[in-house]
Amino acid sequence: MSSFGYSDAKALSFDPLIEEIAEYTLNAKIESAEAFRIARYVLLDSIGTGLLALRFPECTKHLGPVVPGAYLPGGARVPGTRYELEPIHAAFNIGCMIRWLDYNDTWLAAEWGHPSDNLGSIIALADYISRCRISEGKAPFLVKDVLNMSIKAHEIQGVLALENSLNRVGLDHVHLVKVASTAVSTAMLGGNKEAIGSAISQAWIDGASLRTYRHAPNTGSRKSWAAGDATSRAVRLAYMTIGGEIGYTTALTAKTWGFQDALFQGKTLTLGRTLDSYVMEHILFKISYPAEFHAQTAVECALELYPLVHNRLSDIAVITLTTHQSAMRIIDKQGPLHNPADRDHCLQYMVAIGLLYGTLTAEHYEDDIAQDPQIDQLREKMIVVEDPQYSLDYLDPDKRSIANAIQIHYKDGTSTDKVVCEYPLGHRKRREEGLPKVRDKFEANLLTRFPKRKASEIMELSVDEDRLLQMPFHEFMTHFVI
Repeated sequence: MSSFGYSDAKALSFDPLIEEIAEYTLNAKIESAEAFRIARYVLLDSIGTGLLALRFPECTKHLGPVVPGAYLPGGARVPGTRYELEPIHAAFNIGCMIRWLDYNDTWLAAEWGHPSDNLGSIIALADYISRCRISEGKAPFLVKDVLNMSIKAHEIQGVLALENSLNRVGLDHVHLVKVASTAVSTAMLGGNKEAIGSAISQAWIDGASLRTYRHAPNTGSRKSWAAGDATSRAVRLAYMTIGGEIGYTTALTAKTWGFQDALFQGKTLTLGRTLDSYVMEHILFKISYPAEFHAQTAVECALELYPLVHNRLSDIAVITLTTHQSAMRIIDKQGPLHNPADRDHCLQYMVAIGLLYGTLTAEHYEDDIAQDPQIDQLREKMIVVEDPQYSLDYLDPDKRSIANAIQIHYKDGTSTDKVVCEYPLGHRKRREEGLPKVRDKFEANLLTRFPKRKASEIMELSVDEDRLLQMPFHEFMTHFVI
């Protein structure tokens, strides 16, 4: 496929930030073996997380075609299902699955987010385009091509997040998913640099969702499908641009009407570093717990304390949670929690589950568990305080810690030691400890959807890096068809 209506001889000149992203998307050569190594784990982890989400009816009710019966034989396949859909809505399906349980990868900076959300668009388009190419006698995408686009999407979203805080102006991070997915989707469809710039400009002009659905008193399940919505819109914008729709050269900087003035309080959007493969190399995996990432280390602390306190819960007077500023802004919640989306973004709830049960799974956010009165009894005993050093280390590019600490104070005046965890299991500083557990997580998630023999075949393929990277992507997707 190639762009229609765009000629390099009449190339437009976009805002510099858009130009830089377009140039990187089209022409950057990713040389980092580490980035490809981690991208392979990200792909498998994201598909596995999506398969696990199929166990939850609140997720599956969003899947399938928008209009009943609107299937597309030969279309993009949705892993773990029998759906074959046109790629725009397939991107929504896949993105929704990957994000539903808050269990895919994470990036923390001035803006937060989950760069593997972009795989909703990348997987859908790669499968669909590859199947089309095969039918035309052309070469399909390889898995390595998909990893390459995943590295680039991670980099665009993550580097934009380094210094541009959308949350500070009330906007949601999935806008950066839309921008990144639009860029790589247009490239996958054969767009030249001008087409990619045009599509990116359209994504910025769309504006951004409000964060309303992520915060009390409005926390709800939209936060679990918002990224799928962003990837779907990205594919739509890419197709429109390839079809000849024009771009807007000053979508960011136009006075009054550009993104910066209209939605970013006049501040200048910047790229925090040169685009390469930094984000993929430093991405955070959620390995042990489906929990908002700012709470991962707090849950690790709670589980360390569990053997000491689970038989003394009634003796507890105060539980001190020491954390960093971003956690206090996002997940420090008091009062009623109305649904699973509310609970998996409550620091106190997640710690209470860890202290009560000695584990934390997606099922612990459901209503039947949440009715346990001990959870709120423990929450009422918690105080949350900021350690300024934790907040500084969170933003330090050489550390990027996500520190939490817990100390239990008993009614008799005694207390536990203060248990501190700076880096969660999925952090780069714990990479060699963590990656085998990413494999274990993937296998466990496969077994929630496939027979043991098929899961074993997929696992055998997943560890054979040379074979996997050279595999046509549509053949890879065949392994995940029901």
